[in-house]
Amino acid sequence: MHPRGVLDSIGEVGRVLRGDTTTHVHFRQRLVAIAVVTLVVDLVCSVLVLLLERDVHGTQITGYPSALFFSTTQLLSVSSSFANPLTGAGQVLDVAMEAYAITVVAALAGSTSAFLHRRSTERRAEVGEP
Repeated sequence: MHPRGVLDSIGEVGRVLRGDTTTHVHFRQRLVAIAVVTLVVDLVCSVLVLLLERDVHGTQITGYPSALFFSTTQLLSVSSSFANPLTGAGQVLDVAMEAYAITVVAALAGSTSAFLHRRSTERRAEVGEP
């Protein structure tokens, strides 16, 4: 990428943070909504993982910190350094967290694509292109 393109990209991030246009505001709102919902999902899942797994013989989930680590890594990378949950309910929750993570990646990709398309349309209109 040309250095000018990098500077334009950095400037565009600032425009999203400031909400310079309606397009920037909508994109920022989508990103914040996804982040907040994911944070809530992570906290709820960590409590559920703890309740489901903490008393099972051989589990690596022994307290809230390990449960939070497990749920966060599952949501971030669809894997954890911990062994898979040992209970059936824990395994179902694990699959649900992985499905949620994939859905978030797809939503982020779609939101980013929509933003880029809209910005491209706006830029063409600014210079009088069809």
